[in-house]
Amino acid sequence: MTVPPTPAASSSSVRPVAPATGAAAAHAHRQYWRYNLISMAVMFVLGGAISFVVPLFADDLAGVHWRGWSLPYYLGAQGATLLYLLLIVAYVGLMQVADRRLKAALSAIEALEAARQSAARAAAAGRNR
Repeated sequence: MTVPPTPAASSSSVRPVAPATGAAAAHAHRQYWRYNLISMAVMFVLGGAISFVVPLFADDLAGVHWRGWSLPYYLGAQGATLLYLLLIVAYVGLMQVADRRLKAALSAIEALEAARQSAARAAAAGRNR
C-alpha cells in the first residue's frame, strides 16, 4: 500500500540529496557513533563520580579547604553544578569535533564517488567514438 504524494511534495522541483551510501559511509557512521557512545560513557562515569563518590569521602575531604571553604561544602553548594556544566561544555566540544570528522569523511566519499562516475563517463564516451 502506497501513500499518494501530497500536492506540495509533488510540485516541488527540488529534491533532497540522499546521503552517501556504501561500505565507506557505513564505516564512517560506525566510527562516529562509537566515538559518541564512548564520549557519553566517559561523561556519565565522571558525572556519577561527582555525584556519588565524592560525597562518600566527605568526612575525609573536610580538611581540604579551597578559597576558605571546606571542599565538601564547596562541592555541595556550587562546585558540582559547575563541574556538570563543564562536562556539558566538554561533550559539546567533543561532538563538534566528531561532526567535523564525519562531514570530512562523507565529503571525501562523495568526491571519490564523483571522480569514479566522471571516469566511468569518460571511459564510456571513449568507447562510443
